[in-house]
Parts: sequence; structure tokens; C-alpha cells
Amino acid sequence: MTPEDIRLVLSAVFGIGLSVLLVVKGRLHPFIALLCGAFVAGLCAGMSPLATAAAVQKGGGDILGGTGLVVALGLSLGAMLQLSDGAASLARRGLRLAGNAGAPWVSLLVALVIGLPLFFETGLVLLLPILATAAATLSEGRNGDAAKLRLMLPALAGLSVVHALVPPHPGPLLAVTALNADLGRTILYGLVVAIPTAIIAGPLLSRFTSRRIALTAPSIELSEPLQAAPPLGISLAVILMPVVLIAAGQIPALLPAGAAASAGWLTFASNPVFALLLTNLVALPLLFGRRVGDATVQATIWTDAMKPAGTILLSIGAGGALKQVLVSAGLSDLLAKVAADGAVSPIMLAWLVAVGIRLATGSATVATITTAGIMAGTVAKSGASPEWVVLAIGAGSVFFSHVNDPGFWLVKGYLGTSTADTFRTWSVLETVVSVVGLACVLGASYLL
Repeated sequence: MTPEDIRLVLSAVFGIGLSVLLVVKGRLHPFIALLCGAFVAGLCAGMSPLATAAAVQKGGGDILGGTGLVVALGLSLGAMLQLSDGAASLARRGLRLAGNAGAPWVSLLVALVIGLPLFFETGLVLLLPILATAAATLSEGRNGDAAKLRLMLPALAGLSVVHALVPPHPGPLLAVTALNADLGRTILYGLVVAIPTAIIAGPLLSRFTSRRIALTAPSIELSEPLQAAPPLGISLAVILMPVVLIAAGQIPALLPAGAAASAGWLTFASNPVFALLLTNLVALPLLFGRRVGDATVQATIWTDAMKPAGTILLSIGAGGALKQVLVSAGLSDLLAKVAADGAVSPIMLAWLVAVGIRLATGSATVATITTAGIMAGTVAKSGASPEWVVLAIGAGSVFFSHVNDPGFWLVKGYLGTSTADTFRTWSVLETVVSVVGLACVLGASYLL
């Protein structure tokens, strides 16, 4: 490496390290900390102040312009499913039918389905209170806490896996856009990787990590549903609708030329913003019926949806700013050169970069945004399949959740574990998702 390359790497490390320090020690919001890190990284790399500021504005604007609507629509859909009791009723019915022996597997399945259109945090808030109530009916005594964890940990695995690997979640969706990957193919490949990964990190792993863990009362605060739950078929249709619409956009490419032209509307319907908007419009009357015009219902939906939107949008916007500064400084070109030398495969390189940023910033979404941006040049020059690189980034973005990850504390509160036991359960689970996900990506990329 040249002195300029070393300076660039050290600047990136210093900028990201400063962001971590400001969050962990300074108690600043990640939005402010990441912006500070972006400016410091650019200036240390030799960019002028004006160029650094321009990169920050471009990066933040590009991310928010392309993702802000998806975030807002996803949050509103999650609020509707929670306030209508639709998602909760689906989980309760599945757990009743499964019995104690099958409950961990049903917990995983429900999390995979409910997690498809929802943010990880939204799915967690929806599911864990239900699972905690169901777990209270399981065996009491010495093995009671282990039995409860064997029900709740698979749900966390399912939510984490779809959050990292399956569009239309914002992280994978952003990576698809940045790397010019095929969206339908990424969804298909993501499911191929997600299912075995979730099984290993969920029901199988929980048999070991749930042992000798003592639980306290979880700190659960959840808004009460506004009405009785709609029929299960309606709830399931609403949950699956955006995924089906997005996947249907690939149908015209499989048809003969004449038929493809007449089916072109499917391509438009598969646009993530339109698919989520249409799902929101359909979900309102389906989930709330005649109450859809009730001012209280409408106000509650949008209040619950927009409360977390500000924090999420600010964080991913600042992550986009950091990404653009690193790209403008030349880090993307440096990584492309490393990959071209053959020292590290693009898939492994993408995973390693995402792991590093995840450990430093604590945010899976920021890790995905930043890595996808700086890997774009590498993918274009190496000829690597962008779909598999997207999934490698997603797998790396969830590696070892720890104290700088807000999700770590959210999971700790909902599980009722101590800090040490949260490392033994949740942090180990996330690491297994990341490593097994990478192994599945590497293996499947040779076969498909």
C-alpha cells in the first residue's frame, strides 16, 4: 500500500472511531456523532472543507431521498398491524396450535413472516410481549427460564435474519440500489440464505444458549390494540402483500416479448415505495373496517408510526453522509484495488467491511449503507454478482451486537436478562446469524 492508501485507511478508522467515542463516552445521538465522524474522516483524508461538506450533504440527501418514504411507509404498516391486533393474533394462534414441543419452531416461523415488512424494532415490540405471555404458561421451576428463552430466542433470530437479508427491509434495499443488484433475485437468494441461517441461529442454538440463564421481569410497554383482531387471512395477506408485489416485478422478464409488454404494469407495481403505499391503502379498510374514517384511529396510527421515524431517518441519513465522504475520499477505489489483486474475494471483503463498521457504530443499517456505498466500485470492476455481495453485507451488518447497539438494550429489556446474559444469548445469536449467513452465501454463490 502507498502512503496515501495508509493515510486514507487511518482517516476512515479515525473518523469512525470518533463517532463511536462520541456515542459511547459522550452520550451523543448517533446522528450528531456520525456527522462529526464524517467531517473528520474527510478532512484527515486530505479533502478540502468545502468538498467534505458537499459530500456530507450529497450522502445524506441521497439516502433520505431514496429511503425516507420506505421507512415511513414501513413504520405505518407496522403501526396498523399492531393497533389492529392483526400480527399479535397470528402469533397467538400459531403458538396455540403448536403446543410446547413445536412452540420454538412456530415462534421462528411467525417471526419470519411478520418480520418481512417490518423493522426489527417494530417486530420485536410486537412479538416479544406475546411470546413472554405464552412462555409464562410453560414449565415452571428450575427449567422455566430456559423454556421461556427457547421460545423467545428463535423469534429474535427470525426477525434479525429477515432484517439483514431479505428486502424490502431498508438495509438490503439500499444495498440493492447502491450495487445495481436485481431486486427479485436478491429476494429469492435472500430467502435461500435466510431459512437455514434462522433455523441454526434460532431453535437449534437456543438449546445451548438458554441454559443457566436467570430472567427478571421484562420491561414491556406496548400500546393496547384499538379493536378486536381481524380474520387471520386478512392479517397474513397484509403482511405478505408488499413482498409479493415486489417479487411480481420480475415476472415480465420471464415472459415472451409480446406478453412482457402487456405485463409491464407489474414492474411499476413492484417499486418498493408504490408497493408499500398500496399496501398501506389496502390495509386501512381491511384491518380497521368501518373505523377507518375514525379520527382517533387515524391519529393513533400516524402518531405511533412517526414517533420512531425521526430517530431512524436521522441515523441513516448521517450514515449516508459518512459513506459518501469515504467514497469521495477514495476508499471505494482502494477496496476495488484490493479485490482486483485477488487477495480477498469481493464477497468476503464486503462482509469484513460491514463487520468492522457494525462493531464500530453499533447500527446494522449504517453498516449496510456505508459498506454498500464503498463496495460499489469493487463490484463493478470485479464482476462479482451484486446480489450475493448484498447478502454478504447484510450478514456482516449484524455481527456481534454489543453495548453501542440500541437493539442490545432493547432486547435486554424485553428478555429480562442481565447484561452478561444478554451477551451470552443475543450477542451470540447475532454472531451466529452473521457467520452462518456468510457461509450460506459463499456456498450458494457457487451453486446458483
